[in-house]
Amino acid sequence: MFRNFKMVSRVVFGRGCFAQVSDILKEKRSRDRSVMVFLVDDVFENTSLKNRLPLEKDDLLIWVSTKDEPKTKYVDELRDQVKTYMADKPANLPDGVIGIGGGATMDLAKAVSLMLTNPGSSADYQGWDLIKNPAVYHAAIPTLAGTGAEVSRTTVLTGPEKKLGINSDHTVFDQIILDPELIAGAPNPQRFYTGMDCYIHCVESLEGTFLNSFSQAYGEKAMALCQDVFLSDPPDADDKLMMASYCGGMSIAYSQVGVCHAMSYGLAFVLGTHHGIGNSIVFDYLEEFYPQGVREFRRMMEKSNIDLPRNLTANLSEAQLDTMVRVALVMEPLWENALGKDWKTIMTPEKIRALYLKM
Repeated sequence: MFRNFKMVSRVVFGRGCFAQVSDILKEKRSRDRSVMVFLVDDVFENTSLKNRLPLEKDDLLIWVSTKDEPKTKYVDELRDQVKTYMADKPANLPDGVIGIGGGATMDLAKAVSLMLTNPGSSADYQGWDLIKNPAVYHAAIPTLAGTGAEVSRTTVLTGPEKKLGINSDHTVFDQIILDPELIAGAPNPQRFYTGMDCYIHCVESLEGTFLNSFSQAYGEKAMALCQDVFLSDPPDADDKLMMASYCGGMSIAYSQVGVCHAMSYGLAFVLGTHHGIGNSIVFDYLEEFYPQGVREFRRMMEKSNIDLPRNLTANLSEAQLDTMVRVALVMEPLWENALGKDWKTIMTPEKIRALYLKM
């Protein structure tokens, strides 16, 4: 059975297109006391972007923290905050949820839009196709490029027992606005680590057993764009990086990621390592699996003057290492894509543990 996957239905791309957000949202606003919920990375709270937000009278603006990776508990708190705000409004639900920020903010926006229409805790839906009810309208405006969160059917969350996405067709954004001007001011380390998330998407997709012509077409284009951005530094680097993120996200939509992402989930769950930097830390030790990709990654790292954190696992307890291994092993589709159906005979718990100890 071929997957019939959902894609973002509406996309705007171009420098300055952020100015169109008000007009785009107007089509989705109800006539009677419309409410749009804006979840915006709090890094922008004291910047000029704050004054450019197209807020209307009853809109709710929430500055969200991305200090930590998105957690199910935080998603539930944001959902409750929105529901409390809507209590004295004519409608029970807002007209939409708009996420403005990097991958973490976009994941929060996706998760909150889902939890406004589905009962229980977001932790109940960590897995594949567990969501039953469609989300409220939700849109994304990336201010970093690389994660592919703007196009993916996943919102990656850390729960009480595991780090695992809410994977669902209902997770996919209804609208994305891609304005390269918004990513121009990202600091170098953050820009690099987020961009490497995209590059690693491409490596893992293109070298995976799930590869097909659909994924290959997007993956090869995204990789070429990443190579141009991080090895040549072209004048239109922000435009290219934004499109690399889009294409990289599309590449894994019909295939999967692999060893690096599976292991970075364990790292993040135990140490709280952010996704982009976690992927970079892990990938540097995976030359056995992705030799050409790792060598090129190191060239990119050198050109961008990046020094990876080292010795992260040196002082971990046996229990913490066991948890890392357990969380990584949950990601079975990723391992199968990377190593085939017999992956369990190749990537044993002992081998995963040994790789973690190198970090």
